[in-house]
Order: sequence, then structure tokens, then C-alpha cells
Amino acid sequence: MRHGWLKAGVVAFGLVSLGSCASLVAPLLKPAVSTDLTKVAAGDYALDPAHAALLFRINHLGYSDLIGRFETFDASLTGDAADPAQARVEATVDMTSLDIANDSFAEELMGPDWFDAAAFPQAVFRSTAISVTGPTTADVTGDLTLHGTTLPVTLQVTFNGAAHDQLRGAEVAGFSATTEIDRTAFGVSKYSGLVTDTVGIEIQAEFVKQSSGS
Repeated sequence: MRHGWLKAGVVAFGLVSLGSCASLVAPLLKPAVSTDLTKVAAGDYALDPAHAALLFRINHLGYSDLIGRFETFDASLTGDAADPAQARVEATVDMTSLDIANDSFAEELMGPDWFDAAAFPQAVFRSTAISVTGPTTADVTGDLTLHGTTLPVTLQVTFNGAAHDQLRGAEVAGFSATTEIDRTAFGVSKYSGLVTDTVGIEIQAEFVKQSSGS
């Protein structure tokens, strides 16, 4: 019995010690995020998929908004804060990774009457112009290829901040973006008028600066 209490005491002491260490280390690891664009290192950045989200929203019969997401997508960013209008953004979305927490409806949306993911497995966005609209905001216009159709789309982008991230060992920059598209313009017209034609898109993304040798 005595050994049992001793073992429990050692474990408890270890847990308390770990908690104390975490409390001391956390402030040292927390990045000093700045929204000053002039401090963002120029170069090539790649999306950190573990810290990114791509959501879509459509209204259903006026009752509610249906919110879904794409689980698999990639993006790259190349630019220099000294000339943000010259930055370039590219993104690719795996249309088969659609998730709406309803497997049967997700399969229907990926079917031939909707996104037809078998025939068009990817959506691609490539920026063509960037217009700075504020200290931390910009309109990013580009060509979106979806369901076999390519049309211009403008993203309203907010720069959330950047810093050297010790946990990832690199410069990290965070962005949020929103836009709306007309799904019928891309040939996705099933139940037009019942399910809203306007699709809202929201993006949350962290980009990690790539080393010159990567």
C-alpha cells in the first residue's frame, strides 16, 4: 500500500512539474504576430494544411444555411511586401473531399447533377490581379476553374498577421478571405431557385515561408 501511495505521489509531482514547465515555456513559444506588412519576409510560401479551412455556404429554401467544407486543398503564395500588388496566389481543391456531415448528401453533391467530381475532380484558382484596399486588406482577383468552366472571381482578403514561428521553424503569415460565386454560371444549376444560386465561400489559411533550397 505504501508503495502505491508513493507511486501516485511521484506521478502527481510529475504532472504538476510538466504543467509548470508548460506555463513557463508557452510565452516563449508564442509568436509576436504583427500586422505590419513591411515586416513580412519576401519569398515563396506554402499552405500549412493543418491550419487551414475552406468552407462554403448555401441557403436552403430560406429556412437555413447549409455549411460544408473541402478537406483537401493546397495553395501557394509568392510575393514581396514592398510591392504587394505583384504577389501571386494559386490554389487547388480536391472536389472529392467535400464534407457536409451527411455522407449520402455529400455523395449526391459530388455526383453528375452537381459538382460531377468524377469528371471534374479539381477546382483551380490562379490570381491575375491584386488591389490593395487598406493597411491589411486587398481584393485578389483571379480565374476560378470549376466544373469545367473558368470565370473571374474576386476574393476579399484580410492579412491577419505574420511572425517567425518557433514551433514550425519558419516565417508564417495568416490570411482570411471571403467571396461569393453564382453556381449556375459554372454549370451547377440543380434546383436553381429552390437552393440559392449564390454560394458563399470562406477561407482561413496559414502560409509557411519555404527555404531557398526547398
